[in-house]
Amino acid sequence: MATDEHQGAYQVLARKYRPQDFDALIGQEAMVRVLRNAFASGRIHHAYVLTGVRGVGKTTTARIIAKGLNCIGTDGEGGPTVEPCGTCDNCVAIAEGRHVDVIELDAASHTGIDDIREIIEGAKYRPAIGRYKVYIIDETHMLSKNAFNGLLKTLEEPPAHVKFLFATTEIRKMPVTVLSRCQRFDLRRVEPDRLIAHLAGIVEAESVTVETEALALIARAAEGSVRDALSLLDQAIADGGGDADAIRTMLGLADRGRVIELFAMIMRGEAAAALAELRDQYRSGADPEVTLNDLAETAHWLSTLKVAPDIADDPSLPAETRARGKELAEQLPMRVLARSWQMLLKALEETRSAPSPLMAAEMSAIRLCAVCDLPTPDDLIRKLESGDNTPAAAPPAPKGGGGGAGGATARAVATQSAPAQAAPTTQLRVATSSAQPQSAPKPAPTPQAETVDLPQDFDGVLALISKKRDGILHTNVRSFVRLISYKPGRIEFRPANGAPEDLAGSLASKLNAWTDSRWIVSIGDDEGLPTLAETEASVAASLDIRVRKHPLVAAGLAAFPDAELRAIPLTVTAVQPDMPEEFDGLDDDEDDDDMDLLGEN
Repeated sequence: MATDEHQGAYQVLARKYRPQDFDALIGQEAMVRVLRNAFASGRIHHAYVLTGVRGVGKTTTARIIAKGLNCIGTDGEGGPTVEPCGTCDNCVAIAEGRHVDVIELDAASHTGIDDIREIIEGAKYRPAIGRYKVYIIDETHMLSKNAFNGLLKTLEEPPAHVKFLFATTEIRKMPVTVLSRCQRFDLRRVEPDRLIAHLAGIVEAESVTVETEALALIARAAEGSVRDALSLLDQAIADGGGDADAIRTMLGLADRGRVIELFAMIMRGEAAAALAELRDQYRSGADPEVTLNDLAETAHWLSTLKVAPDIADDPSLPAETRARGKELAEQLPMRVLARSWQMLLKALEETRSAPSPLMAAEMSAIRLCAVCDLPTPDDLIRKLESGDNTPAAAPPAPKGGGGGAGGATARAVATQSAPAQAAPTTQLRVATSSAQPQSAPKPAPTPQAETVDLPQDFDGVLALISKKRDGILHTNVRSFVRLISYKPGRIEFRPANGAPEDLAGSLASKLNAWTDSRWIVSIGDDEGLPTLAETEASVAASLDIRVRKHPLVAAGLAAFPDAELRAIPLTVTAVQPDMPEEFDGLDDDEDDDDMDLLGEN
């Protein structure tokens, strides 16, 4: 039996269902509206830059624009349009990637100035068959600095028959000189409901069966990227799994409902049950790192539900999951959720460096169970201020396996009260005067945080750093900060060669913490004053020259040729002692300014 020669030429879904016009492009209505108005009014810009995350349609949009610029319609008389016919010779050639006047350049592999020279030379000639010569440069941010500079003049004043279309995922890496010559469009992530509907239409067109919950899982994993979603759908169809459980196994995900119940166990402090559930999910194929990520996502989701309950209406989640989330969000205090979020972020970092991800995940669950019984800071402060040493009543535990409470749980209160009765001498007591037996106990004094006044000058900043014993920061500030201007709370400097990249941020964060005030530390373009290390070196060199000129020193060096002069280290920010009288005539009057640096007035 003869075999079809095209039987093995399978086309992946991401290419098969790539939009060929703006009607098929989903989630980018704002950009399409602007382009429609521009084409309708004839105000078509000579350069567009398309930016957004992977897989949202940047290159696809560029090709559709190229079609619209060169489409001649079914009758061969059409002009530029945002609704290309798709059947004329130009549209067909562009769709197949063989149009001679539509040149696509991958900047990731063509980064140099030589590649840009070819574009500049080619732009001088009119298009061969199309209306416009269109250059589509993908991943534009990968071009070298020289390549960008070589393109600037042509990009500013291109021939009337040339259009540039740039696509990039890293818009911040493109020079502002290039961006100022282009119209910019930010392509948005596709919303989950739109993406689910799009996947459902493709599933129907492919005559395969995939559950709606499975499509929701794929849409959530794609994070708004249509190409990622189609690639995952392609993998799911090839795997033969159309149900949600098969998709979870393929993605290495735990069931969302099981993750929420695991989070509830942890919030109740049920360490043994939480470990058993964590191991069961691991045996079912869930990655421990993904499980911790899901727990962090659950903490974030419940926190947002508390402040914005409308978020619960997420079509990518089952109805029972949304209802359970609302219940937990009402029962768990915000401080507990925020604390869990911070601990889970730390746990994710540990998981990536741990010898076994499962061990790291289990230790994280144990830590979270341990802190669920701890009272919140405001509860502790109230107890200290009131002098009350009895355990506070815990808020009710969530029903049906819900999350923990903000203070100590009933179980923790029970375990703490028993030993207190057996050994009353260990209890916290407040001493009262025997002369006033009926008076209320005095509240325990609350520790006051050390307050530090804002340094009034840069010397004060150095003194504060020394007081805090931060030797590394002190050395970096003395060696690399060329001060431009200083005001309390604001420092501008120019870094010297070899300065750490994070010097400004490190200095600002330390000063913020030490002074409990907001500091702005910025890097300026002015030259600035010499660094303190440079100033001290200059002063030391000047003093060495002057001392050697003194008759006594000169005579001593002549008598002892192998002798060395060694200086006592100087600190220009400190008050220097007066010079001895025998050095009063060290130098001529013309060097008096140098002596002022040494503290001699």
